[in-house]
Amino acid sequence: MGRISMAVTAASLVLALAGCRAQAAEAPAQTGDRATADLQQKTARFAVTDLSADLSALPANEREALAHMVRAAQVMDALFLEQVWSGNETTFHALVRDESPLGRVRVHAFLVNKGPWSRLDHNEAFVPGVPEKPAAANFYPAGATKAEVEKWIAGLSAAEQERATGFFTTIRRGPDGKLMAVPYSTEYQGELALAAQHLRAAAAATRQPTLKAFLESRAAAFVSNDYYDSDVKWMELDATIEPTIGPYEVYEDEWFNYKAAFEAFITVKDQTESDKLKKFAGSLQEIENHLPIDAKYRNQRLGALAPIAVVNTVFSAGDGNRGVQTAAFNLPNDERVIREKGSKRVMLKNNQQAKFAKVLTPISKIALAATDQGSISFEAFFTHILMHELMHGLGPHDIIVGGRTTTVRQELKDTYSAIEEAKADISGLFALQFLVDKGQLDKSLEKTMYTTFLASAFRSLRFGVNEAHGRGQAIQLNFLLDQGGFKVNADGTFAVDTAKIRDGVTALTKEIMTLQAEGSYAKAKQMIDTLGVIRPQTKALLDRLTAVPVDIEPRFVTALELVK
Repeated sequence: MGRISMAVTAASLVLALAGCRAQAAEAPAQTGDRATADLQQKTARFAVTDLSADLSALPANEREALAHMVRAAQVMDALFLEQVWSGNETTFHALVRDESPLGRVRVHAFLVNKGPWSRLDHNEAFVPGVPEKPAAANFYPAGATKAEVEKWIAGLSAAEQERATGFFTTIRRGPDGKLMAVPYSTEYQGELALAAQHLRAAAAATRQPTLKAFLESRAAAFVSNDYYDSDVKWMELDATIEPTIGPYEVYEDEWFNYKAAFEAFITVKDQTESDKLKKFAGSLQEIENHLPIDAKYRNQRLGALAPIAVVNTVFSAGDGNRGVQTAAFNLPNDERVIREKGSKRVMLKNNQQAKFAKVLTPISKIALAATDQGSISFEAFFTHILMHELMHGLGPHDIIVGGRTTTVRQELKDTYSAIEEAKADISGLFALQFLVDKGQLDKSLEKTMYTTFLASAFRSLRFGVNEAHGRGQAIQLNFLLDQGGFKVNADGTFAVDTAKIRDGVTALTKEIMTLQAEGSYAKAKQMIDTLGVIRPQTKALLDRLTAVPVDIEPRFVTALELVK
């Protein structure tokens, strides 16, 4: 089977099987089949949840455009499978052919995890015969070592280094056996041509100028490997449909956090909620100017654009739909775009509502004392997630280390994702308190934001400390426990110390942003090694949460209706 036909088949299967996930999750295991029951129990940690979006205001042509975007997003699923592991597609097709109860449960688990490893269980394999999940994913040559790649990169010219460490190239061996950088547009040519075809069809169908411009530009980027123009057009989107599609996050590259994985979020905009949040964008420079770091590390002028969009998910794919679901995102990650134009924050409201109802509220009933359980709120959950995404764009990005102009991402390497997630979280609390003190946010938020954050800490920790968000959350929880901002009650529940929490938040914000500004890999590694762990009292609490879902598993009912 050729590469492109394999991609088409895999993409079609992913969406077709997505409609059947709930049946796989609910089907009883055969009596005595321990392997089936155990794997079924693990996948049940993701609560199957119907995600829908109201399309009643969209005319027929816009629904047609939306359907083409969903089809393009399906290709991102196939591409992501390939990026995670070179054996993923072959393994997937073998699993689909196994019609036994265990085979069906393995297919379900594979779709949840986008591979044969359980992301909540330190990437433990649930399919016999597969290797350990490769830290290099499929971005680097089979058989190459991290040290070999590092040495090769160090010997390149500045321009060649930029290509080799860039978001949009794989590293392969040439015919002579030497390492070389290969553009995504070459590596994934067939799949990207198919995705571009659907984006161009969507552009032809829509009558919304900024949406048409983005779709045409992103289709061109899939061919040229130059994403700058389409990233800018994505930030300028002003349409009822809000698609995010392409290579973005670097979590899968556990060697260096250099390489971007393909993902898609096909959504429709909640204009009323988006308008409410525009006031935050106007406060970003003031927050930057008051960050608790040396003034020389602050950005004197942030990128001009800082749009905020509140949306409802129609379909997500690839790195945007594997294991734990995204609640919001801040993109693009390209430092050049952030420096020149800023970045956009997208809030996935229906995802967040599902997480709050099915995960966070039940956790609070166990993790917090009865007197504190009334002090969590969806508004605080939603607003902190928003500020988390805003803070990704603030603080150090372009830095100078030893006279070299470089970036935080390149200097922190494999520690970058966990440190950056911790930064966005803790500085998000700092920023919310700053806005409350300025009178720009209601003071009532002060009563709920820290307690809601504490309950949500256990939600994130259950993702596992091998995952960037979970590891970043462990850093914060342990630091704040050590500072006294959080405390453990005699009955094992956790609480906020209102007299100490603000100082703890400020101190950690300063420590993280300073090590980022210094580009100190050693300090980042030390922080992760000492604080990015699960301590006994935390583990005891997490052990009491086994009956609570870890996250949601979306069933995209609106997307299924669109393309059926």
